[in-house]
Amino acid sequence: MTEEGGEKLARVVVADDQTVVREGIVMLLGLLPGVEVVGAAGDGDEAVKLVAELAPDVVLMDLRMPRCDGVEATRRIRTEHPGTQVVVLTTYADDDSLFPALRAGARGYLTKDAGGDEIVRAVHSVLSGDAGLSPSIQLRLLERLSEPGTRPTAPPELPDGLTARESEVLVLIAEGLSNQEIGRRLHVSTATVKTHINNLFAKTGIKDRAQAVRYAYAKGLVRPPAGEVT
Repeated sequence: MTEEGGEKLARVVVADDQTVVREGIVMLLGLLPGVEVVGAAGDGDEAVKLVAELAPDVVLMDLRMPRCDGVEATRRIRTEHPGTQVVVLTTYADDDSLFPALRAGARGYLTKDAGGDEIVRAVHSVLSGDAGLSPSIQLRLLERLSEPGTRPTAPPELPDGLTARESEVLVLIAEGLSNQEIGRRLHVSTATVKTHINNLFAKTGIKDRAQAVRYAYAKGLVRPPAGEVT
């Protein structure tokens, strides 16, 4: 990111196969402070190429595109260009769209009824290490994770030397709880929660809460919805 008038400017690529939608998003973002659109792509392959050429801070990624869809493009970008974050911007909020995108490495997920200010907030959230999820998506995640069978008991052997309590904290992070909410759930202080988080981050190499969610899924501490192919 660069500085303009004292405000951090996020360099963004927009990827959407519908020309009218793509141009509309570019035009909208051009009217808002804090972002600069540096490129626009019509499919996933083009998005990956633009990331390689332009090294943007964030890609706003549609999911259902020809040749290379948004999930595969997200996976390639996060693998090949880890300095670029991905925020999904799509019409679809179903589980078959949401969970594969998050597992591919997207740190944000918005539906296309999001306003310009919400998009800008999501962009800057992911660049600060937070998740850029719309309230409706956060609610959907919590609902899905709270359904029977989606939150298993701790496995007999916890990964990376995690303690049972650290594993429990990790699962609650994956459910979207804040440090204060985790403390209330476990009946401990927020300072104790922070200590557990620091310890589990150090043991696992996790650097932020978005990575913690993916780690919890990858290690089987939280199960994906039934029917999702991993």
